[in-house]
Amino acid sequence: MNYSNFKSLAFYGVTIASVLLLFKTVTVYGENNLKAPAKLSDRYRLTLAENLPNCEKSDTLMLNIEQSGIYLNASLSPTNANADTGEKHSLIGILRNQQLNLSGKVNSSSLCNIRHSQNEPLNSVTIQMQLVNRGSTLGQLTLNSIPQTIKFTAVPEKVQESQKSNSH
Repeated sequence: MNYSNFKSLAFYGVTIASVLLLFKTVTVYGENNLKAPAKLSDRYRLTLAENLPNCEKSDTLMLNIEQSGIYLNASLSPTNANADTGEKHSLIGILRNQQLNLSGKVNSSSLCNIRHSQNEPLNSVTIQMQLVNRGSTLGQLTLNSIPQTIKFTAVPEKVQESQKSNSH
């Protein structure tokens, strides 16, 4: 009788010790190797290096970003438009190694700062930015309607906390 109790007790003791050792190993690995990506600014003011073709005047654009880990949803709108207009996020992307890549479809009116019309064509847009520092960042914008890429400077904007808390 004592021999079977000793075997059971030894088995449970070894099992519990093994689970604790495994838990400690996984915890140390996670603390050393798994880091959450840096939090991006919610809004960036994009100043284009040159005017977009087919636009009378290309104003600066506002890039509104929502981040969930490395996954991004964003929208592009004229700077003078209200940021909380309810526009759905038409750009999706990913953040890897401080490189932000977004792609999707945007109305021409958003790019050219003109009134929105119902049967307006959508432009396929790709945005790339290298987020090296927290100040201004250089990037490039590619549209399906023009052959060359448009360079831009992106400056993060601070959103006031009262404005941010009211939107939730």
